[in-house]
Amino acid sequence: MHDIVIRGGTIVDGSGADRFTGDVAVDGERLTQVGGKAGPGRREIDAAGQLVLPGWVDVHTHYDGQATWDPMLAPSSWHGATTIMFGNCGVGFAPCRPEDRPRLIDLMEGVEDIPGIVLSEGLKWDWESFPEFLDALERQPRTIDIAAQVPHHPVRVFVMGERALNHEPATAEDITAMRDIAEEGLRAGAFGFTTSRTDFHRTYSGDNVPAYFAHVDEFLGVGAALGAVGRGAFGMLSDFIDEDLEFDWIRQQAREQGRPVWFLLTDRMSDPHRWSRLIAGAQAAQDDGLPVAAQVACRPVGLILGLLTSMTPFSAKPSFAALADLDPATRLERMKDPAVRAAIIEEESAQHLLDPMSPPHRNAMTRWDRLYVLGDPPDYEPDEDRSIAHMAAAAGTTPAAFAYDYLTAGDGQRTLFFPVTNYVTGDHEPIRDMLIAPGTLVGLSDGGAHCGIICDASMPTYLLTHWARDRTRGEQLPLEWLVKRQTADNAAFFGFDDRGRLAPGLRADINIVDHAALQLRPPELAYDLPAGGRRLIQKVDGYSMTVVAGQPVFEQGEHTRALPGKLVRAG
Repeated sequence: MHDIVIRGGTIVDGSGADRFTGDVAVDGERLTQVGGKAGPGRREIDAAGQLVLPGWVDVHTHYDGQATWDPMLAPSSWHGATTIMFGNCGVGFAPCRPEDRPRLIDLMEGVEDIPGIVLSEGLKWDWESFPEFLDALERQPRTIDIAAQVPHHPVRVFVMGERALNHEPATAEDITAMRDIAEEGLRAGAFGFTTSRTDFHRTYSGDNVPAYFAHVDEFLGVGAALGAVGRGAFGMLSDFIDEDLEFDWIRQQAREQGRPVWFLLTDRMSDPHRWSRLIAGAQAAQDDGLPVAAQVACRPVGLILGLLTSMTPFSAKPSFAALADLDPATRLERMKDPAVRAAIIEEESAQHLLDPMSPPHRNAMTRWDRLYVLGDPPDYEPDEDRSIAHMAAAAGTTPAAFAYDYLTAGDGQRTLFFPVTNYVTGDHEPIRDMLIAPGTLVGLSDGGAHCGIICDASMPTYLLTHWARDRTRGEQLPLEWLVKRQTADNAAFFGFDDRGRLAPGLRADINIVDHAALQLRPPELAYDLPAGGRRLIQKVDGYSMTVVAGQPVFEQGEHTRALPGKLVRAG
């Protein structure tokens, strides 16, 4: 008698092999049969006509804070993620001395747009060292599994204090101390070490992140911890200002330590061919036998603009800024006043409101040809007919007036979509090229981050809907291959050796999906963070069941109250 038998589903086992029909049996936390006809089960689930898949292994999230207070970790858990990893981009909350807590909150708020008040209210701070942080995570009951990486910026602040914030170069003693902390974290169960050196990442106060100006010897010195422990990956986000220099030390790191190195990769409007050069650099390293990979996203990373999000196309207009502190219902009512409408549409943006904004945020208020109606269901590969510029022209009005009237219609919940990266050509062809390039990883969902303006935790679902079923503006991709990319490939690269596939003896992390009914809903605002903080969430239809460690945690989209998730420690 098995604990659970899933009967007659279409099994896509994560190996990349062709789908097949059969039963899946679960006993305890493990899979005991995949395929064929299983014996009776204490609970039997009819999966005929549905897909039976491994749980998603989402390796790029930012739940570092949320994981300390929230057992659910939605929206990632709603979208079939059964293992998530954070500590990405060099940001996190450990190690940390009590006096440095405001600094790390400022850093996370600036880099990942997680409100400082939420973090101040939610974080328990029952740790100082990185191993103590892992212990604190382990004490928290949770729905799905989590894993962590050691983030560079807190380590640098812990060792160097004010000198780190002033971007002073690390001494040899500093580098040794940072390496020791990284090694301590890896031996305690971290899956790697991450950093960032991009001008896009700044603190909430507007400063570059602590490691932005770090020298190569610091990266290599701290990265030596990976070789000493013999496990873990080195990850980073870089502007690649000097591409040859970056690849030289990336190759050196991979060669000397024998551990994987990965970097984040998207296209950029300012340099449309950058992504192909960087993938070529990674492939050259792979051809030389070095474990170097680019982590890519499966859709554009874009801003969600609306009256309830962090930004609208009118955020730099003084008449709109004057309404910013009103509650949403009152603001919407005022915006429907014809005199207020005329003032906001007609006036120029104010320079003092534009100055604090990043270039992508400023572009979102001027590039009407690249600002799109997101719609329901949301369309992340819109053609020019869905641009505000085109729709305004068709309606015989101005783009500003069209956008204003669209956003203020109804209850004010509508949103617009501005692709920041991965949409230089106005379609997904570069994304497809990145996805199929040898040695790339699928990630960048950023679950838990960018609470008020980006909502990409649904990316694993998007692989199944857009790329395997719905895409019409170019070729789709094989379902079996897409599942492998989001499960077995990520698990193998980072060392999650007991999951990522459906095979006897492996962990029973399973998704049962009604593929025909699988559908993303539009992003919406929720006010469920500590201190009443808001965040964008995205719900989904079509996940019939998600199983973690042999226990159903969601059935037909409803949480079962089971909490089998835990902290996964490397090694």
